[in-house]
Amino acid sequence: MELYELNLRDAIAGLRDKKFSASELFDSCKARIDSCEGKIHAFITRTDSTPQPCANPSGLLAGIPTVLKDNLCTRGIRTTAASKILGEWRPPYDATAWKSLKEAGAILMGKVNMDEFAMGNTCGNSAFGPTHNPNDISRVPGGSSGGSAAAVSAGYVPFSLGSDTGGSIRQPASFCGVYGLKPTYGMVSRYGLISYGSSLDQIGPFARTVEDLQVIMSVISGHDPMDSSSFRDRPHDFSRKDDFSLKGKRVALVKEFQDFTLDAPIAEAMAKTRKILEDEGAIITEISLPVVARYAVACYYALAMSEAHTNLERYDGVRLGYTVKDAPGIKEMFERVRSYGFGSEVKARIIAGTCLTEPTRCEEYYVAATKVRTLIAQEFTRAFGETEFILQPVTPSLPGKIGEPEEDAMKGYETDLYTLPVNLAGLPGLSFFTGYAGSLPVGLQLIGPRWSDSDLLNTGIILERHLGTPKIANGGEC
Repeated sequence: MELYELNLRDAIAGLRDKKFSASELFDSCKARIDSCEGKIHAFITRTDSTPQPCANPSGLLAGIPTVLKDNLCTRGIRTTAASKILGEWRPPYDATAWKSLKEAGAILMGKVNMDEFAMGNTCGNSAFGPTHNPNDISRVPGGSSGGSAAAVSAGYVPFSLGSDTGGSIRQPASFCGVYGLKPTYGMVSRYGLISYGSSLDQIGPFARTVEDLQVIMSVISGHDPMDSSSFRDRPHDFSRKDDFSLKGKRVALVKEFQDFTLDAPIAEAMAKTRKILEDEGAIITEISLPVVARYAVACYYALAMSEAHTNLERYDGVRLGYTVKDAPGIKEMFERVRSYGFGSEVKARIIAGTCLTEPTRCEEYYVAATKVRTLIAQEFTRAFGETEFILQPVTPSLPGKIGEPEEDAMKGYETDLYTLPVNLAGLPGLSFFTGYAGSLPVGLQLIGPRWSDSDLLNTGIILERHLGTPKIANGGEC
């Protein structure tokens, strides 16, 4: 086995027991990147030209390579959010999540691709071109955190960080065949995360085993005074619980989603996973989420686009990033900077958000959406009084071909219903590997009530024991 193939826990143990050195692990991961990157295109900026000094040689992650989604700020290292408008911007500070990893000894191999400002689900809406799925390079890796998922899937690094505003960790984890956790909103500091929708964004990890997710969460979770949405006094015990059992626990299917059409491998994975849960003593039930089913998608887009409009108005060519020097006036400078700097998807969402929040429409759309969001959160709270977890697909389809448009509008709507409500209610969601359909991995998700992240991961360990772990992807034959 090559060192780049090690999962996080095995890499930590190997370094601790001096079976290999941090330099040897670094070199193995770098060689893997050099071999595959020409076909996968996961990186925007590489920082692995030479082995880097470890900030904390005795830390939990000492010498472990990682990559970050390029909307996480890294002091002195180019951070673009996959947009031309940020140009060569180098932040003067670190995101808290990266600072925590660095203080634990992690080594940054680079910043990876994403949909521009996290707006998209293919990792193709990027100023730096598309990332390819390592399992089949003709297909998308999912988005918006496609580079983070692809890097772990291809064996570049044993873990990575991404962000999830409406499924952007869970979908690429499913498409690339790795595990991904969208934590409870407030569990991980958002300080230093370039915002898309501030009330929806959450940083989370990717890895090739569920236990590795536990390790990462033990490092990055916790209160941060720099983030007002970071919650105090919450238990953050992410250790593996060997006595954790599903016996008597209720796992629900959503009544309103049962008539959705699924690709055959996803339907088979649902049936297989349901049988495993029942064999482990879980009780499969059904819950009804009528408000979610009817209003969640419209509510999400009204809020997300309104927040995007507010967050992205700061990019004007004056304070940071790309600018022009030959404009005849300030208005013309703003127009040229934003016309050139933003891609079409980002422009469309900014325009929609501007319309939704203007004084004559704000009460009708944005304020109404905030009220509906409260109803959605309350509906989930009632549902979790009847069940411990919700089991459902991440998407109804396997990953599509790069460059092919989404032809089935209903499939897109169903995908949204599987992922967006989790962010509206601030819930945790675990995307877990179930096996392969040919060369393509198949993933599902498990959703829990707020602050149930640890129980979700311990449930994931039980499922992993039955379903197996993903292998290093080699679709590009690198």
